[in-house]
Amino acid sequence: LDSSGNVTFPANATCSGTATGFGKILQVVQTVKLDTFSSTSLTDVDVPGLSVSITPSSSSNKVLVMVNMALSSQSMFVYGVLKRGSTQIGEADAASNRIRPTLMGYNTNEGEVEHRDFIFLDSPNTTSATTYKMQVRCATSGHLRVNKSYRDTDTVNYDPRVSSTITVMEVAA
Repeated sequence: LDSSGNVTFPANATCSGTATGFGKILQVVQTVKLDTFSSTSLTDVDVPGLSVSITPSSSSNKVLVMVNMALSSQSMFVYGVLKRGSTQIGEADAASNRIRPTLMGYNTNEGEVEHRDFIFLDSPNTTSATTYKMQVRCATSGHLRVNKSYRDTDTVNYDPRVSSTITVMEVAA
Protein backbone atom coordinates (compact mmCIF):
# COMPACT_ATOMS: atom_id res chain seq x y z
CA LEU A 1 0.00 0.00 0.00
CA ASP A 2 1.60 3.24 -1.06
CA SER A 3 0.94 6.76 0.25
CA SER A 4 -1.88 7.24 -2.30
CA GLY A 5 -3.73 4.14 -1.11
CA ASN A 6 -2.84 2.02 -4.14
CA VAL A 7 -1.99 -1.65 -3.76
CA THR A 8 0.68 -3.20 -5.96
CA PHE A 9 0.81 -6.99 -6.39
CA PRO A 10 3.74 -9.01 -7.67
CA ALA A 11 3.33 -10.26 -11.26
CA ASN A 12 2.66 -13.86 -10.12
CA ALA A 13 0.16 -12.96 -7.33
CA THR A 14 -3.36 -14.37 -7.35
CA CYS A 15 -6.45 -13.14 -5.51
CA SER A 16 -9.50 -15.11 -4.47
CA GLY A 17 -12.44 -14.76 -2.13
CA THR A 18 -15.96 -13.43 -1.97
CA ALA A 19 -16.93 -9.79 -1.77
CA THR A 20 -18.55 -8.97 1.54
CA GLY A 21 -19.55 -5.86 3.37
CA PHE A 22 -22.07 -3.12 3.14
CA GLY A 23 -23.82 -2.23 -0.08
CA LYS A 24 -24.10 -5.75 -1.47
CA ILE A 25 -27.53 -6.53 -2.95
CA LEU A 26 -28.81 -9.66 -1.22
CA GLN A 27 -32.22 -10.09 -2.87
CA VAL A 28 -34.53 -8.33 -5.30
CA VAL A 29 -38.34 -8.58 -5.37
CA GLN A 30 -40.66 -6.83 -7.82
CA THR A 31 -44.36 -6.50 -8.42
CA VAL A 32 -45.75 -5.31 -11.73
CA LYS A 33 -49.31 -4.00 -11.96
CA LEU A 34 -50.61 -4.64 -15.46
CA ASP A 35 -54.32 -3.96 -14.92
CA THR A 36 -56.01 -0.62 -14.18
CA PHE A 37 -57.51 1.02 -11.10
CA SER A 38 -59.86 3.97 -10.63
CA SER A 39 -60.80 5.92 -7.52
CA THR A 40 -62.71 8.98 -6.34
CA SER A 41 -61.49 8.71 -2.74
CA LEU A 42 -60.35 11.83 -0.87
CA THR A 43 -58.47 9.60 1.61
CA ASP A 44 -55.62 7.15 1.01
CA VAL A 45 -56.74 3.87 -0.55
CA ASP A 46 -54.62 0.87 -1.53
CA VAL A 47 -53.85 0.38 -5.20
CA PRO A 48 -54.73 -3.31 -5.69
CA GLY A 49 -51.74 -5.28 -6.96
CA LEU A 50 -49.23 -2.51 -6.25
CA SER A 51 -47.58 -3.94 -3.15
CA VAL A 52 -44.55 -6.13 -2.59
CA SER A 53 -43.21 -8.09 0.39
CA ILE A 54 -39.59 -8.75 1.33
CA THR A 55 -38.07 -10.53 4.33
CA PRO A 56 -34.71 -8.98 5.28
CA SER A 57 -32.05 -11.47 6.37
CA SER A 58 -30.72 -9.07 9.05
CA SER A 59 -32.41 -6.30 11.01
CA SER A 60 -29.45 -4.02 10.29
CA ASN A 61 -29.88 -4.31 6.52
CA LYS A 62 -31.66 -1.66 4.49
CA VAL A 63 -34.29 -1.97 1.77
CA LEU A 64 -34.05 0.13 -1.39
CA VAL A 65 -37.60 0.84 -2.58
CA MET A 66 -38.15 2.00 -6.17
CA VAL A 67 -41.63 3.01 -7.29
CA ASN A 68 -42.79 3.82 -10.82
CA MET A 69 -46.50 4.59 -10.90
CA ALA A 70 -48.63 5.69 -13.84
CA LEU A 71 -51.27 8.26 -12.85
CA SER A 72 -53.91 10.26 -14.65
CA SER A 73 -56.78 12.44 -13.52
CA GLN A 74 -59.75 14.57 -14.44
CA SER A 75 -57.85 17.91 -14.49
CA MET A 76 -57.00 17.87 -10.78
CA PHE A 77 -54.19 17.00 -8.42
CA VAL A 78 -53.81 13.36 -7.42
CA TYR A 79 -51.45 11.97 -4.83
CA GLY A 80 -49.57 8.73 -4.24
CA VAL A 81 -48.31 7.63 -0.82
CA LEU A 82 -45.64 4.96 -0.22
CA LYS A 83 -46.17 2.95 2.94
CA ARG A 84 -44.31 0.24 4.83
CA GLY A 85 -47.24 -1.60 6.35
CA SER A 86 -49.44 1.25 7.61
CA THR A 87 -46.58 3.77 8.04
CA GLN A 88 -45.77 6.36 5.39
CA ILE A 89 -42.06 6.41 4.61
CA GLY A 90 -40.03 9.18 3.03
CA GLU A 91 -42.55 11.70 4.30
CA ALA A 92 -41.50 15.35 4.12
CA ASP A 93 -41.30 17.56 7.22
CA ALA A 94 -44.55 19.06 8.44
CA ALA A 95 -45.20 22.63 7.27
CA SER A 96 -48.40 24.25 8.54
CA ASN A 97 -51.38 22.50 6.90
CA ARG A 98 -49.57 21.40 3.75
CA ILE A 99 -50.08 17.83 2.61
CA ARG A 100 -47.05 15.52 2.41
CA PRO A 101 -47.60 12.87 -0.27
CA THR A 102 -44.81 10.75 -1.70
CA LEU A 103 -45.61 11.85 -5.24
CA MET A 104 -48.26 13.78 -7.13
CA GLY A 105 -49.68 14.20 -10.57
CA TYR A 106 -51.84 16.70 -12.44
CA ASN A 107 -53.27 16.20 -15.91
CA THR A 108 -54.76 18.92 -18.08
CA ASN A 109 -54.88 16.49 -21.01
CA GLU A 110 -57.34 13.77 -20.06
CA GLY A 111 -55.75 11.45 -22.63
CA GLU A 112 -52.34 11.62 -20.92
CA VAL A 113 -50.75 9.27 -18.39
CA GLU A 114 -47.89 10.53 -16.19
CA HIS A 115 -45.23 8.16 -14.87
CA ARG A 116 -44.08 9.24 -11.42
CA ASP A 117 -40.95 7.82 -9.77
CA PHE A 118 -39.80 7.67 -6.16
CA ILE A 119 -36.72 5.98 -4.68
CA PHE A 120 -36.16 5.59 -0.94
CA LEU A 121 -33.56 3.71 1.13
CA ASP A 122 -35.53 2.37 4.08
CA SER A 123 -34.36 0.95 7.41
CA PRO A 124 -37.16 -1.42 8.45
CA ASN A 125 -35.12 -2.81 11.42
CA THR A 126 -36.69 -6.26 11.18
CA THR A 127 -36.24 -9.78 9.88
CA SER A 128 -39.99 -10.24 9.48
CA ALA A 129 -41.82 -10.08 6.17
CA THR A 130 -42.22 -6.40 5.32
CA THR A 131 -44.79 -5.09 2.84
CA TYR A 132 -44.36 -1.91 0.79
CA LYS A 133 -47.42 -0.57 -0.98
CA MET A 134 -48.77 2.44 -2.83
CA GLN A 135 -51.93 4.25 -1.91
CA VAL A 136 -53.65 7.04 -3.86
CA ARG A 137 -56.16 9.80 -3.26
CA CYS A 138 -57.81 12.69 -5.07
CA ALA A 139 -57.22 16.28 -3.95
CA THR A 140 -60.81 17.28 -4.68
CA SER A 141 -63.92 15.60 -6.02
CA GLY A 142 -63.15 13.89 -9.27
CA HIS A 143 -61.51 10.74 -10.58
CA LEU A 144 -58.00 9.34 -10.72
CA ARG A 145 -56.77 6.44 -12.77
CA VAL A 146 -53.78 4.14 -12.45
CA ASN A 147 -52.30 2.60 -15.63
CA LYS A 148 -54.70 4.30 -18.02
CA SER A 149 -55.69 7.80 -19.10
CA TYR A 150 -58.71 9.46 -17.55
CA ARG A 151 -60.43 9.66 -20.92
CA ASP A 152 -59.50 6.08 -21.84
CA THR A 153 -60.87 6.10 -25.37
CA ASP A 154 -60.24 3.13 -27.62
CA THR A 155 -57.78 4.69 -30.07
CA VAL A 156 -54.56 3.46 -31.58
CA ASN A 157 -52.17 6.38 -31.03
CA TYR A 158 -53.16 7.82 -27.64
CA ASP A 159 -55.01 6.98 -24.41
CA PRO A 160 -52.53 4.17 -23.65
CA ARG A 161 -52.64 1.34 -21.19
CA VAL A 162 -49.37 1.15 -19.24
CA SER A 163 -47.89 -0.63 -16.20
CA SER A 164 -46.68 0.38 -12.74
CA THR A 165 -44.00 -1.27 -10.61
CA ILE A 166 -42.54 -1.48 -7.13
CA THR A 167 -39.06 -3.01 -6.89
CA VAL A 168 -37.37 -3.64 -3.53
CA MET A 169 -33.78 -4.69 -2.90
CA GLU A 170 -32.26 -5.84 0.37
CA VAL A 171 -28.95 -4.03 0.84
CA ALA A 172 -26.35 -5.38 3.28
CA ALA A 173 -25.54 -2.94 6.09
